Amino acid sequence: MIELKLSIIIPCYNEEQTIKPLLDRLFNVVFPIEKEIIVIDDGSSRNLKEIIEDEIKNKKVKFIRLSKNQGKGIAIRMGLKYASGDIIIIQDADFEYFPTDIPRLLQPILRKETEVVYGTRFNKKPEMMSRSHYLANKLLTKITNLIYHSSLTDMETGYKLFTKKVLGKIKLNTRQFEFEPEITAKVLLNGFTILELPIKYKYREFEVAKINWLDGIESILILIQLRYCPESKIYQYLYYIYKFHVKKIILILTRNIQNYIYLRRI
Repeated sequence: MIELKLSIIIPCYNEEQTIKPLLDRLFNVVFPIEKEIIVIDDGSSRNLKEIIEDEIKNKKVKFIRLSKNQGKGIAIRMGLKYASGDIIIIQDADFEYFPTDIPRLLQPILRKETEVVYGTRFNKKPEMMSRSHYLANKLLTKITNLIYHSSLTDMETGYKLFTKKVLGKIKLNTRQFEFEPEITAKVLLNGFTILELPIKYKYREFEVAKINWLDGIESILILIQLRYCPESKIYQYLYYIYKFHVKKIILILTRNIQNYIYLRRI
């Protein structure tokens, strides 16, 4: 029987409070196959190597640090270069997802029933998730299903498992949070079926969340581009204007308005 290996890629940015407890949780999980853990420090303010030095020395984890913050998509792409597993999963460094779910998510792939498994948060409404975030996730998933004729319940889930065969047919280009719609679109466009299984989920508090509604708009733009005009240089140009200019302007204006309202109330 061929021995398989699971690569767990953990992109991190300023997760100095959670990375070590997360690794402890992963070490305590009993996996049905061999595992490797790859931590990508995406230019955190504090070098995470200082925090997990023992784990690195004992070769419990592979550690790569990027010289500056470049985004979740870049960190994942770097992790894939170092992954030697037959199956790959992305593990966020916070405590929204529970590593104890991973062995169960692995089973359909190990049984050769599918080559892609998503852990869905929406078999019921996640506790503590704000209404706006819940509706945004549902909207993005509905748009994905409409455009790609799929039947997903959670396109934006952080728990996505893929075989090496799947990732070998996909070229990833995105840099930040648009990784989620990009990889989903390309999996579906390449004819792979995504199997969803329910997972446990704890919503991250809004004040430390790193994603916002502007990222949701960017996800829609990615979904449309990859489905209808993947080679359009005009669309790509307009997308870059939004990503690198319009988003920044809107964020600055939003912060200034919020600060103005706050000062008016004092």
